[in-house]
Amino acid sequence: MDSEHLSLLLVREMPYGKYKGRKIADLPGHYLGWLAREGFPRGELGQLLALMYELDHNALRGLLDPLRPAH
Repeated sequence: MDSEHLSLLLVREMPYGKYKGRKIADLPGHYLGWLAREGFPRGELGQLLALMYELDHNALRGLLDPLRPAH
């Protein structure tokens, strides 16, 4: 895991499905769990989803808070 991948979680959007358009960092845990069971897509999207799943599953979503843009 590197900081670049963590930053990408905050800007990349889910390109399809029920949560199309939602930032990967904002996907609900139950959806990430479903993807983990069904299999993540290939490529960068799958890597980012797997990383987000690990953060969510291990209660580490807070690691993203300092990287979020200030409002």
